[in-house]
Amino acid sequence: MRGVDVEERPLVLIWELTQACGLTCKHCRADARPERHPDELTTAEGKRLLDQAADFGDGQLVVLSGGDPLVRDDVTELVEYGTRQGLGMTLTPSGTESLTPERIEALQDAGLRRMALSLDGGDADSHDAFRGESGSFEATLAAAEAARETDLPLQINTTVCAETVDQLPAIRELVADLGAVMWSVFFLVPVGRGRVLTQISPDRAERVMEWLHEVSESEPFGLKTTEAPHYRRVTIERERDGEAGENDGLQRRTGIRAGQGFAFVSHTGEMYPSGFLPESAGNVRSEGVVDLYRESALFQRLRDDSALEGKCGACPYRGVCGGSRSRAYAATGDPMGSDPLCSFVPDEYDGPLPATHGERVPTD
Repeated sequence: MRGVDVEERPLVLIWELTQACGLTCKHCRADARPERHPDELTTAEGKRLLDQAADFGDGQLVVLSGGDPLVRDDVTELVEYGTRQGLGMTLTPSGTESLTPERIEALQDAGLRRMALSLDGGDADSHDAFRGESGSFEATLAAAEAARETDLPLQINTTVCAETVDQLPAIRELVADLGAVMWSVFFLVPVGRGRVLTQISPDRAERVMEWLHEVSESEPFGLKTTEAPHYRRVTIERERDGEAGENDGLQRRTGIRAGQGFAFVSHTGEMYPSGFLPESAGNVRSEGVVDLYRESALFQRLRDDSALEGKCGACPYRGVCGGSRSRAYAATGDPMGSDPLCSFVPDEYDGPLPATHGERVPTD
C-alpha cells in the first residue's frame, strides 16, 4: 500500500474476462456456466481498457479473472499487451486440465507477473467436492508445480466457510510445500452460488483471524485476507505492546476495501466496487475506468468513512478496516451498513447489532 493513494487509484483492478468455466464451484460468485456470454468485452475493447488502466500510474496491478479466463484464446495476447503498457499483469485461472505447462510458460513469456490458483481443501476429496469436478485438485497441484519450474510466482486463494474452515491447517501446509509467495484467504460473501453455503460465525472468524496472524509470523509466504478487512484490527491488537496506544496502530496502517483501493470490471464492462458488490458505477464501454473510479458517486461514497453506519460507523478502526462493504450489501442491501461477520463492538456503541453477531470482543 505504500505510495498508493486509494482516492486516486486502486491497488487492485480486476477484469473478469468471462463468466464461462468448466467447474461448478459451490461458492462461485459468478454462478459460472460452460458457455461464454455473447456481449463480453472484445479483445480490442479489452486493450482499450488496459490503456485506460495504465493512466492510473506506473505499475498498476491488473488481475485477469473469471469464470476461467483461459476459456478465452486471447489471454496471452492481453497479458503481453498490458505488460507493454507498464501494467502488472496477473491471472486467476481455474484448476483444470487446460492449464498446461506449455500454456503457463507462454503466459510467463508474455510478461505474467503472478498466477493465483485456488485450493479449498487439503486433499483431493475435500477440494474436488467443493469445486464440483473430480481431478481439480490434481490439476491444480500440477499447475502449481509447472509454475514453480518456470519461476512464475504463485499465489494460493482459499475460501473460508463452514465447509472449508477445518481444512485451513492442511491447506496451510500445502501453501508452504508448493513454494507459494502469497496465501489469500477469502471469507465468504453470500452471493452467486455462495448463497447456499453457511458462513462461519463472527466469533469463529475472530479465532481464525488470530490463527492467521500466527501463521503470518511463522511462514515465509505472505498472507492477506479478502472481504475480511477486520483482520487488520486483529493484527493491530495482537501486535500492540503494553506501552503502545490504540492510535499507533491506526496511524501505521491504511486498509483497502470495495471501492477504496479495489475495483472490478465485469465481463460485459460494468464497473463495480468489487465482484461481490454488484452495484454498477457505469460501463467502461462508454465511460473511462479512471473517471469512474475517481469521480462516480458510488465509489466516492464508499471511500467516505463518515458515511459508514451502525457499529462500523462508530468503530475506532473504521479507517484501517471499515468492514466488508460487499458483505454488508449482501446482508442488508446497503453497502454502508455493518459487516455482520465482525464480532467487535466499540465500547461506546449501544446501537443495533447484526443478526449474526456473537459475543462482545474485549478491546484489551
